[in-house]
Amino acid sequence: MKILLGLLLALAPVVSSGQTAEKLTPVRHDFVIKNFRTESGVTLPEVHVIYGTYGHLNAAKDNVVLLPSHYMAKFKGYEWLMGPGKALDPDKLFLVCTELFANGSSSSPSNTAEPFHGSHFPLMTIRDNVNAGHQLLIEELKVQHLKAVIGFSMGAQQAFQWAVSYPTFMDRAVATSGTSKTYPHGIVRLEGQIAAITTDPVYNNGDYTAEPLKGIEDFGTMWMGWLYSQEWWHEELWRATAKPGTTFAQYFEQRRTHFITGDANDIIAQMRTWESNDVGASPGFGKLDFSSKYGGNIGEASTNPATERALGSIKVPFLYMPSATDMYFPITDATYEAKFIPGVTFMPIPSLWGHPAGAAADPADAKFLNENIARFLSGQLAPTSLTK
Repeated sequence: MKILLGLLLALAPVVSSGQTAEKLTPVRHDFVIKNFRTESGVTLPEVHVIYGTYGHLNAAKDNVVLLPSHYMAKFKGYEWLMGPGKALDPDKLFLVCTELFANGSSSSPSNTAEPFHGSHFPLMTIRDNVNAGHQLLIEELKVQHLKAVIGFSMGAQQAFQWAVSYPTFMDRAVATSGTSKTYPHGIVRLEGQIAAITTDPVYNNGDYTAEPLKGIEDFGTMWMGWLYSQEWWHEELWRATAKPGTTFAQYFEQRRTHFITGDANDIIAQMRTWESNDVGASPGFGKLDFSSKYGGNIGEASTNPATERALGSIKVPFLYMPSATDMYFPITDATYEAKFIPGVTFMPIPSLWGHPAGAAADPADAKFLNENIARFLSGQLAPTSLTK
């Protein structure tokens, strides 16, 4: 199974009380859409959206929370939020966890037939994923409204897009460790990680006959350098998941060489989705420049008026929880964005765990997230006063 071994270690569910992750009983589903037209103008004869459900849909169909997946993740990536005493109780709620296109399970370069196989798979934007998720809810589950959309990382990107594209479809939205736009520095990072894979001769412009393992290994080394904060390494917080007696050299070598397994084109395709993200390119605000090799308006700086207008269109209460030490989605970008969101509750996660803080990588982060997301969903958190 194609999974991010390193991210599973870093983002493993933390269970502090109540129902354990092992006792949760999700059901896996496959939603098929015929003739799916992507934002870039390509029509795929058929796409699959893999999703998992927890709990039961009530008769009124008003107990639904959507949790869209993060980078290369499966639908179980939010179990740290689920269970009695946590923010989301599947005994009371119906939790729908969708998987992003290109994760190796939903339609991806690795599992799509020609002429869209491998490197010929089209760019799938965050809006493509959100629109497919909306179709899933409306057509398959017959759900017309959500209690909330909650997302981490690329799931947070989707939470922002849901709030812009379908502004009255949910009661509330939550974004942890993610922004509404990928800013130029993030694209520089992603391009470096893409290059680590594509410069492996085995990659062969995406038409490889064997996985470019050296390139994927180099990608993993670069990913680790950004995943956690500098303070995390300085304080040796990696020891929390390492065997007793492990040295730094041993830990680094093991993680560097086993960080990720999966299809190289899938790994790259989701990074392309990531770097093209911008709510300011939503219909009515702007549009992506698909002539760019990066798939989006990367010439727009952090003062893009279209992004600001899109954020200003958000109608629902929005809990914005950046990690204080995130290098993927810096808190400075999040602070800038929060000023334009009406009714935002801005609550940085006080953690040294960098990006994974938004997925409860540490018990303290799990407690902070569960307690405050629960308070927000119950209406107990007031909006934050921010000055533009």
